[in-house]
Amino acid sequence: MPESGRGSGGLPADAVLERLRRLSGWTVDEGKLLKSYAFPNFVAGVRFIDRVTITAEQQSHHPDLCITWGKVTVQLWSHDVGGITTRDFRLATALDVLYESGNADSQEH
Repeated sequence: MPESGRGSGGLPADAVLERLRRLSGWTVDEGKLLKSYAFPNFVAGVRFIDRVTITAEQQSHHPDLCITWGKVTVQLWSHDVGGITTRDFRLATALDVLYESGNADSQEH
C-alpha cells in the first residue's frame, strides 16, 4: 500500500493529511492510521482494549490492536476499500475520547 495513505480506495492523500491535522498523536504509516497510547501497567492497557472493543462494535469498525507492557498500539484502515476512510477518523476520535476519559493520569507516546 502506498505511503500516501491511499490504497485501492479510501480518501485521497490530501484529505487524509487534512483530517490528520485535527487529531493529536496520530500518524500515517504504510497506509494506516497509527497511534500508541501509554498506560501505567499491562492491566490498564487491557482495560482500555476492553473499552475499545465496545466502541468498535458500536461503530462496526474494528482496529488492529497490539498490547505490550504499558502500551497499546492501534492501527486503523478500512479493509474493504484498502485505504483510510472517514470511518477510520471517526473511530480514531472516539478512541482518543475513551483514552482521555478513562486515563487522565496516563501519558501518550
